[in-house]
Amino acid sequence: MNSPTLLTPGVDPEQQWLKQIALFLGLILGAIVLAFCFFASSLCITIALSTFLAILVDPLVVRVAKIGLGRVLAAGFVVLFFMLLAGTLTYVLYKRTSAFADEFPSYAYRIQQAAAPLISKLNRIEKNAESLTPLVEGSKHVNEVTLKAEPINWPSFLVRGVGSISGILIMGGVLPFLVFFMLVGKDQMSVRLTNMFQGKIDVPKFVSNLGNMVRGFFLGNLIVASIMAAGTSLVFLVLGMKGAVTLGIVSAILNLIPFLGLLLATAVPLAAALLQFNTIGPFITIAITVSLFHLIAANFLIPKLVGSRLLVGPVALTIGMLFWGWLWGIMGLLLAVPLTALLKLIADSRPSLIHLSNLLTEDPRPMPRWARMGEYTIQRVKPYLKGRTHQKPSGDPPPLS
Repeated sequence: MNSPTLLTPGVDPEQQWLKQIALFLGLILGAIVLAFCFFASSLCITIALSTFLAILVDPLVVRVAKIGLGRVLAAGFVVLFFMLLAGTLTYVLYKRTSAFADEFPSYAYRIQQAAAPLISKLNRIEKNAESLTPLVEGSKHVNEVTLKAEPINWPSFLVRGVGSISGILIMGGVLPFLVFFMLVGKDQMSVRLTNMFQGKIDVPKFVSNLGNMVRGFFLGNLIVASIMAAGTSLVFLVLGMKGAVTLGIVSAILNLIPFLGLLLATAVPLAAALLQFNTIGPFITIAITVSLFHLIAANFLIPKLVGSRLLVGPVALTIGMLFWGWLWGIMGLLLAVPLTALLKLIADSRPSLIHLSNLLTEDPRPMPRWARMGEYTIQRVKPYLKGRTHQKPSGDPPPLS
């Protein structure tokens, strides 16, 4: 016999038990999906990144296909072009890294010279503290046991999603082929999604919103990075830094990385300035410039150019960055914003997920009464609502034959 305290008056007990069972099964399914995303992180990252890239370059494939190449050749041409572009950028980055490695002894010497006064002061403070410690004669000697905590391996933590260098190379080799197959099979994928979710969500509208979100996110960040790169490069040119434009572009791109961006964007030009300047003024100017552009981008440019296209609240984005960063490391941080926006799109397409949508959005919507009735009631009412929508008024003239 069911306890009356567990049941809501006026509600069918069987319906309540079904809801509780469905909630329990949903929690189990969510735990299984989370475990799969954690242990199969390289697979999930490759699929997510390939999907976003395919959505991003699809308009370009459509335009190239219109000149008579066909979709298959157009997709191959676009993928090959971006592979060559990525290879060129990788080669340039490798040359810059090699040049930096050759000059590293000079950097290390400059850093040692700059830090020498501070280190000597710290040593004097330590010696003074030791001299002030009272030495009690005849005190009983006690052996001290110090427990050392194992240091966190930050590099492995940051690349936890992609694994080792071999995993990164495998992902890089698979990614172009997966993007190509997604671009070629776009129409077939649309048919499969329509057949799978027909009657549950508006698949064409969902796909259109997803494309607008991904392209808006990329273009918004591109505009923000261009503005920061132009301003930072101008300041570096005024200071007379070597490679000012390159350093400005790299600093602007690093500035877009969540949480770690400001630190990395400041460290790169400061390291380059060690071999060029002997006074403290240029270093202060570089630090202030990068920090100022970071504040302007974070508080004005990104909310206007990126946040307005995603319609996700800042609290939800911050929590999303923490979650995806914990799950996939640095790749999770880079994909956190579009993945969180994708969750909001999914929640917006299902009336039963209005609670999740309100948690993710910046402007929550009031929940209508029909949304509180449960998914089962909504599915039963839908045909009636559709019939009322398509019903013509009695005063309308009959259609012409």
